[in-house]
Amino acid sequence: MSYQTEQIGERIRRRRKELKLTQKNIAEYLQITPSSVTQWEQGISAPSGKNLINLGKALDCDPAWILSGEEENIEVRESNAEWHAGFELWDGDTPLRDDEVALPFYREVELAAGSGSTFVQENGGCKLRFAKSTLKKSRVEPQHAACVTVSGNSMLPVLRHGTTVGVDTSKKSIIDGEMYAIDHDGMLRVKMLYRTPGGGIRIKSYNNDEFPDEFIAPEKAAEIKIIGWVFWWSVLNVWNN
Repeated sequence: MSYQTEQIGERIRRRRKELKLTQKNIAEYLQITPSSVTQWEQGISAPSGKNLINLGKALDCDPAWILSGEEENIEVRESNAEWHAGFELWDGDTPLRDDEVALPFYREVELAAGSGSTFVQENGGCKLRFAKSTLKKSRVEPQHAACVTVSGNSMLPVLRHGTTVGVDTSKKSIIDGEMYAIDHDGMLRVKMLYRTPGGGIRIKSYNNDEFPDEFIAPEKAAEIKIIGWVFWWSVLNVWNN
């Protein structure tokens, strides 16, 4: 085991314990196996790529610090000025502060029997601590707030892969050009929506060059289930050069 890998594992373990999180909590947030977290902490392997970025978010620290122990410049872009209150993974055992609320995550789940079909449900094992002040500023009731993680690059440059967005599940009416989390026939997506004549829906991505608009005919509009309106997001951008 190299000295560098050993130090990485020590930092991961120490920071996890500081936040009073279990290896299972981290694994559920990253959607990996707990044994992977164990291997990181024991120095058998080290996180990289998407797992490294998401681990930094779960541990509320710079990914560069995980690797080297040194802070590096990280640009953070968010939709409001409440970043200092922000969010962090909640293990269910640590008491929430008076100014916090635990928000559920939505995720895609593959059906049994290897059919490849999926459906969308709440991730019962993973919640985020979120500031009540942010919800109040956005006029979102805590019982209607949830979180979704963006996958892919279709919403660049606004939402990067791995971005966490806050969703108001009480707002399901389409306002043209607003961003929504949707269940598209079992696929969890974050997109801008527009109404079209006759009851159809236009689905738009920010990265329109690579992901052209999708037009959903009125007779297939029922395949689009709106989970809620996106009211908040946070983006972590890491310098890769």
